Amino acid sequence: MLILTTFDLDEHAFAGLKSGASGFLLKNALPEELLAAIRSVAAGDAVVSPRITRRLLENFAHQLPAERGSVEDDRLERLTAREREVLVEVAGGLSNAEIAAALHLAEATVKTHLNRILTKLELRDRVQAEVFAYEARLIRPG
Repeated sequence: MLILTTFDLDEHAFAGLKSGASGFLLKNALPEELLAAIRSVAAGDAVVSPRITRRLLENFAHQLPAERGSVEDDRLERLTAREREVLVEVAGGLSNAEIAAALHLAEATVKTHLNRILTKLELRDRVQAEVFAYEARLIRPG
């Protein structure tokens, strides 16, 4: 289920995700973002508006462990330097196109890196990758 709403409120996002939604976008999303989100959710991935993702992480960052655990350390070592760069940008809420522009890569290359990141870290989707990046202290809230 993909929720599309005009309400940019945390309680709506949290309630929707808690009820099992795999996506939460604001109605001001660009048409190509909406189409990409529909395809992602249909493929079994999760999509959350970057602004909402950032607020989710900021709200729950205090619940993350204070130190990286050995599991995260070991998994982080599996990534190449470029994959870490892509992961940081994903955690920053950027789309594949934005990451491609920021890192001077083709969008297809970003998608390849993201798929490898998910595989190497044994993660299901972008949202889990973002949470992992915060847990591994690659990025900090705010």
